[in-house]
Amino acid sequence: MTGSGNILRGVRGVSLIELIVTLAILGILSALIIPSIQMTGKRLREIELRRNLRTIRLAIDDYKKAYDKALTDHKIQDVVNKSGYPKDLKLLVEGEDFGVPGGMKKKFLRRIPIDPFNPPKPGEEPIWGIRAYKDEPDSKSSSTEAEDVYDVYSLSEETAIDGTKYKDW
Repeated sequence: MTGSGNILRGVRGVSLIELIVTLAILGILSALIIPSIQMTGKRLREIELRRNLRTIRLAIDDYKKAYDKALTDHKIQDVVNKSGYPKDLKLLVEGEDFGVPGGMKKKFLRRIPIDPFNPPKPGEEPIWGIRAYKDEPDSKSSSTEAEDVYDVYSLSEETAIDGTKYKDW
């Protein structure tokens, strides 16, 4: 019996105070790390939003250049009150033939990018705010109201890290 008593005396346990101090330190560290992780997530979504806006805007500009080139090359006829911008975002994915023999369509996007701050419900198309060519620069319309797509913007009312609204990007 004396042998087993010596073994128990050599083992030291963790006191309640040590456990509380350790938990307090872990709590403080997690309180500092969690907001940083959340900020990183928001920053990544902002980067994705900027990239998606740039992608759509470049596709709109490329569509307009292709339309103007087709007009210049007399492959299509000029239509009164037509701006040369796509009628909707789907046209950028579906494509336009611009008078090419054989009707081969030129496509500008593989898919419509998603707004990370206003994601669509499963099975629905991404929704962006659009400005028509004739609209004022600060006007806002939904993607179903405009007759052509001159610019896109986020429909999110949230504020960015830099203090601006996502819808103003």
